[in-house]
Amino acid sequence: MKIMHRLFIAFVILALRFTDVVACTVIVAGKKATADGSVLISHTDAGADSRIFRVPAKTFKPGELAPVYWGIQEAERALNDDGKIIGYIPQVEKTFAYFQSAYSHMNEYQLGIAESTTSQRDELIVTMETGKQIMTIEQAMIFALQRYKKAREATQFIGELMTRYGFLPSTGDGSETLVIADTEEAWVFEVFSVGPGWTPESKKPGAIWAAQRMGDDQAAMIPNWSIIKEINIADKKNFMVSANYMQEAIDRGWYNPASGKPFIWQEAYTPLPEEYATSRFWLFYQTFTPNLKKWPDRFLDPANPFKGMQPYYQVVEPLSLYPFSATPEKKISVQDVIAFQRSTFEGTIYDMTSYPEWLVPDGKGNYVKSPLATPFPGSDMRKLIKQTYRRPVARHRGHYGMVMQLRGWLPNEIGGVYWVYLDNPYFSPYVPIYAGNLSVAETYNLYDPNKYDEKSARWAIDFVDNLANLKFQEISKDVQAVRNPFENEIFAKQNQVETEAQTLYKKSPLQAQEYLTSYSNGLMNKVTEMYTGLRNSIITKYTNNRE
Repeated sequence: MKIMHRLFIAFVILALRFTDVVACTVIVAGKKATADGSVLISHTDAGADSRIFRVPAKTFKPGELAPVYWGIQEAERALNDDGKIIGYIPQVEKTFAYFQSAYSHMNEYQLGIAESTTSQRDELIVTMETGKQIMTIEQAMIFALQRYKKAREATQFIGELMTRYGFLPSTGDGSETLVIADTEEAWVFEVFSVGPGWTPESKKPGAIWAAQRMGDDQAAMIPNWSIIKEINIADKKNFMVSANYMQEAIDRGWYNPASGKPFIWQEAYTPLPEEYATSRFWLFYQTFTPNLKKWPDRFLDPANPFKGMQPYYQVVEPLSLYPFSATPEKKISVQDVIAFQRSTFEGTIYDMTSYPEWLVPDGKGNYVKSPLATPFPGSDMRKLIKQTYRRPVARHRGHYGMVMQLRGWLPNEIGGVYWVYLDNPYFSPYVPIYAGNLSVAETYNLYDPNKYDEKSARWAIDFVDNLANLKFQEISKDVQAVRNPFENEIFAKQNQVETEAQTLYKKSPLQAQEYLTSYSNGLMNKVTEMYTGLRNSIITKYTNNRE
């Protein structure tokens, strides 16, 4: 029995790690690939601590040290408690204001960072117990946002942190990919561990990392998988690498220079690809570059409802099919990225509502889709209808996420827009937080996963998300009927709001900041009010007392 218990615990831990690792989708688009000329980055299903709050700029005395924390992502701790101190790095004289959360995304100078946990070979895995590495990706993101205004410098800095202090995975045992962007350019930064046994005293690099600049007319997507392929170290304008970027693969027998084959970073340090990643690679390139190549046919066929379940039909494509990036056939807008983040693979073989198990008699001799059909079936529902889980882009077990708009032709305080959702993008509205905002509404930095709170926006949206299981097909439409007009009005008024902010900025930057802060916080408070109202109307409309 003890052995069975241990095996069960091990299975639960692996399942939790797998759930975390396959959670984040990142999109990046250069300024010539977007509809308005901004640099766009995004991040879905960020870490557990969805509370967003502003950390002001600070000054420090010469010689002070900055603590390195373990536990930044934990939602159970107090808002300003970053967890356990596991080391220190030299502090700087002055830090910049930024917005903190599980993964901190933006600072006051329009430096933005998005994150996606990726997969690495088992031999590279390290934990706090098996090595002396101390630098988690979320801590490195904070240090970069506190100290840098430009993406190139921030990318180099994060690489140096990983080399000197050692990369320590904090989400399961995965590697990490960041997109680091400013108003002019974006960099894809990928880091792998060096395995157990590393110490700073060894003087060896504490991580394996590479970074590639995104072309201004290009867009890319990271689906919890490495996307960097061949690396040209002579091209310093577009590549940065750690000193051991290739040597680790040679030493471990994963690459042989004598083979005459090129060194492919993506292949050297990752395991064999899995469908949770290739499905999103396919969806992104099929959506934004449908004519670039002949992509696999993964659309539903009404004449063959079992198409997605036929293993002999499906193409198993190599990762090499998907490029590092591509020029989108239509310029990408913030709303396009939001639509992708809300995707549940509708109309494709990955659409979990398309399974025949959801069909029920209509009383007229035909079958129709059950109102219970949901793209987010929980484990109990999947067992009942014997469904295999397929991970959509949107996540019902998500935490929060964002789309970031970085615009160099506006003052930083107005140009950086951090469009944030909470819980599940399929249900949540997106609200703007500006780079110059002086605070974040309390309702967006209130959340305890172990205690429901009426004042918490996260809990209000989560409640509605859960109630949708009563009759998903109908309730999702009820939510959209309320959410969409609210969100559409925000986008319709964006130019007007920002024009007013620019007028105020000419008189006083602080007045513009106060105006935008009041505007954003008002929207956040409205979200909580709106979703509390939705909760009440859904309970009333779909109560089982009416059945």
